[in-house]
Amino acid sequence: MLPRPSIFRPILRMSGPVSRRSIAVHPRTGGNPFIERQANRALPDVGSTRSFNLLTIPVFLVAVTGSCLAIFNYQKSSSSVVASTLYALRVHPQARALLGDEIQFKHHFPIIWGELNQLHGNIDINYTVKGTKGEGIMRFKSTRKTRMGLFETEEWYLETKDGQKLVLLDGAQMVPKSE
Repeated sequence: MLPRPSIFRPILRMSGPVSRRSIAVHPRTGGNPFIERQANRALPDVGSTRSFNLLTIPVFLVAVTGSCLAIFNYQKSSSSVVASTLYALRVHPQARALLGDEIQFKHHFPIIWGELNQLHGNIDINYTVKGTKGEGIMRFKSTRKTRMGLFETEEWYLETKDGQKLVLLDGAQMVPKSE
């Protein structure tokens, strides 16, 4: 007759406090390598590395400042205000007549100048654009007077390289060149 398997056998195997930790042993001495460590080389000169460390501080500050500026500019260029003003410029018939088709940012990585603070109600930005016929600077300024009020656009124009100013507000006309 065959023996019956016990249902308690797997439980007994798991419950035993058997510890099988391997202890690291130094290959030459056979002792603990962490306690019996000896310095077998000279310590570095502290004075020589200090000047090198002081030279890395300006490099670090320039890198952090550049990264912050790039992050803040990316946040501005991803804003709905910038996207909306660029779209409105693309579909504006007089802007298309001045700049041509395919109106876009002038550079691959656009720089958005000015303040874009929707929380406090201040938007005053400008950026460079280009088309197939020419290029220019688009300026947009809008403020919100009260906390829950609507934004009022104060300025919105396109200034081309040759000095022409095209006012993009509804019902406005082209302003003659300033001298």
